[in-house]
Amino acid sequence: MMKKKFDICWPWLAVVIAVVLALSGCTMMPKYDRPTAPVAAQFPGVTETNAGPTAADIAWRDFFADERLKRLIELALTNNLDLRVAILNVEQSQAQYRITRSSSFPTVNGSGSFTRSGAAGVTSDQWSASLGTMAYEVDLFGRVRSLNRQALEKYFATAEAKRSAQISLVAEVANEYFALREVEEQLQLARQTLTAVQESYDLNKATFDAGASSELDLRTAEGQVQTAKINVLTYERQRAQAENYLVLLVGEPLPTDLPAPRSFSNTNLVAEIPAGLPSELVQRRPDILEAEHTLKAANANIGAARAAFFPTISLTASVGSTSSQLSQLFGSGTGVWSFSPQVTLPIFTGGQNLADLDSAKVSTRIEVANYQKAIQTAFREVADALVSSSSYASQIVSEVALINAQQRRYDLANLRYRQGDDTYLNVLSAQQDLYSAQQGQIAAQYNKLAGQISLYKALGGGWK
Repeated sequence: MMKKKFDICWPWLAVVIAVVLALSGCTMMPKYDRPTAPVAAQFPGVTETNAGPTAADIAWRDFFADERLKRLIELALTNNLDLRVAILNVEQSQAQYRITRSSSFPTVNGSGSFTRSGAAGVTSDQWSASLGTMAYEVDLFGRVRSLNRQALEKYFATAEAKRSAQISLVAEVANEYFALREVEEQLQLARQTLTAVQESYDLNKATFDAGASSELDLRTAEGQVQTAKINVLTYERQRAQAENYLVLLVGEPLPTDLPAPRSFSNTNLVAEIPAGLPSELVQRRPDILEAEHTLKAANANIGAARAAFFPTISLTASVGSTSSQLSQLFGSGTGVWSFSPQVTLPIFTGGQNLADLDSAKVSTRIEVANYQKAIQTAFREVADALVSSSSYASQIVSEVALINAQQRRYDLANLRYRQGDDTYLNVLSAQQDLYSAQQGQIAAQYNKLAGQISLYKALGGGWK
């Protein structure tokens, strides 16, 4: 008998739920049209596009050639706390979307109760059991659907923010690693220079003690030694600070078993990548996609604000059984049911609904501006990186020629001084200019690498 009773109730409840779901109509969200990209169709100085893979399709393992750097990036992607926060934000946003989406479905609860009461010496029992939906909103005007869409787009936005965080982390680790390598190269050069000027000072002191040179030459050479020592101390300090920052990015002390680094002068430390088209940025760069999802979320909020002007319909329904005896709770004639629709119509809200709609529309216009600004920023970053990479490549060639010229000048000045045909001041000037040219070459090598990394990041590379 109990099974038969519920065979009758279950189809009835299923029909009610099906009708409720069918009543949910379309949303009042405005049709979304992607705003135009306020940038040129080509990057400055790019006359043709390479048919090769875009930066977003080149994995960071394939872009960087230094195995030592690859190991550091792996550790950073595992340990970095900023990236961990970005990942947790995605998980939190996903959970929030599931919470919002759950309002699209009826909540079905089962309940049971027992009541014992007494009056005039008579005691009575009452057993009951029921199953039903609790205050389910019929989404006739799409308010719930709009809110679901808004939550979904926010989730997509945080997912893109996570991608953007990883790309930034990969680029930052690479930049800091090569900054450390530059400081190490500068330190090595400073130590070599210190050795050279120390030898020159020792020679000047010997000739001064023998009465063959002036004290001016001796003190000039001594000044060179002290300047070189200061340079060594400066670069040692910068190296320690660069290592500290790299440890922060990696999230743990640098392992002792890292692969040996590649030579800093190696021209193949990073891969060459095509610039592509600005339209590819809109489709692939995560911060632009994040801005677009935020815009779509604001657009969905307009639909929810519009739906607030219309009635809200809520349904409560249940089926169950009640009896004075537990053994007869599901027997014949004990069935009960209830169906309670409720309609709420906004009549006077003090202008709140209209203000909410105006606010939602303004928010959407703000997000349009943010989206277009993201595109403009990305376009500028790519353009700057293209200029930087190509310019420093040409500068390195000139730096090498300058070093050759200054080295020859120093050799000639030193020879003339040894022969007594020139003063030591010319040797000092030539040595300082040679050292400056060598420093410039190392700095240009780093800046070229930094430009290539910036281009890779600006084009959306570093995610795979």
